[in-house]
Amino acid sequence: MKLVNHLLDGKGHDVVSIGPSASVFDAIKLMADKAVGSLVVMDGQAMLGIVTERDYARKVILKGRSSESTTVSEIMTDEVMTTSGSETVNACMELMNERRIRHLPVVDGDTVVGMISIGDLVHAIISDQQQEIEQLENYISG
Repeated sequence: MKLVNHLLDGKGHDVVSIGPSASVFDAIKLMADKAVGSLVVMDGQAMLGIVTERDYARKVILKGRSSESTTVSEIMTDEVMTTSGSETVNACMELMNERRIRHLPVVDGDTVVGMISIGDLVHAIISDQQQEIEQLENYISG
């Protein structure tokens, strides 16, 4: 069974972050520039929360707020679900489905060491299943 660390070894340990006082406009621009759907909100090395495209849509656009004058701290989720590198991909998939979240920071102690998305997990699970199918086909065909 694949672990989160194996997943990060393949995709990289990059964590795109932003400060809590940055504008939501800057956050959305950074997400677009980096082609990511979420940012970890950091104060130095401390994780304060997470801000996502969903937060932007629900807490800025739908409420008629200004992206330039609203700060990240005003819309971020501060109760962040996290995982460790030693957790299995399947356990993370269950957690993300249960909590209806799409992004999961990976932490080692108090340090954010990576970020995984639901798409990363789906890709890993499909890859594992494909390998298993190939092994079974080889076994059956002799």
